[in-house]
Amino acid sequence: MRPSRLLTLLICATLALAATTAPVFADIRILGSPGGEVGSFIKLFGEMRDTGERVIIDGPCYSACTLVLSTIPKERICVTRRAVLGFHGALLADRRGNIERAPASLNAAVAEVYPQPVQDWIARHGGLRKKMLTLRGAELYHYYPRCS
Repeated sequence: MRPSRLLTLLICATLALAATTAPVFADIRILGSPGGEVGSFIKLFGEMRDTGERVIIDGPCYSACTLVLSTIPKERICVTRRAVLGFHGALLADRRGNIERAPASLNAAVAEVYPQPVQDWIARHGGLRKKMLTLRGAELYHYYPRCS
């Protein structure tokens, strides 16, 4: 076999091997989430954290969805102009599905899971309560970078 052909085959084989063994990273995009059961979001975001991928918040991220801020490192989160973070007080559900508001002490504990700058923002806006607090636009860019 000619040396140039052998070299070409070796390069192709090396590239093919690299393609199958190198990690592949892709952005994870949150287009919109009304939230939901906290445990499911904690599990999902924990799996996302372990991938090393960047998270793009590209729409409404309400309620339990905002736990992404507590789970994914800040340097791996960016926001678009459509991003809105919505925070509210905790809700408790019994086995029959009846929902009630959590006591203020639980809401304070929930607020503590967020990064300190977000905790401070929540506190400046009256804390977690029934009414949804929304963080968006220029104010949001103060805490998280715009996606490039």
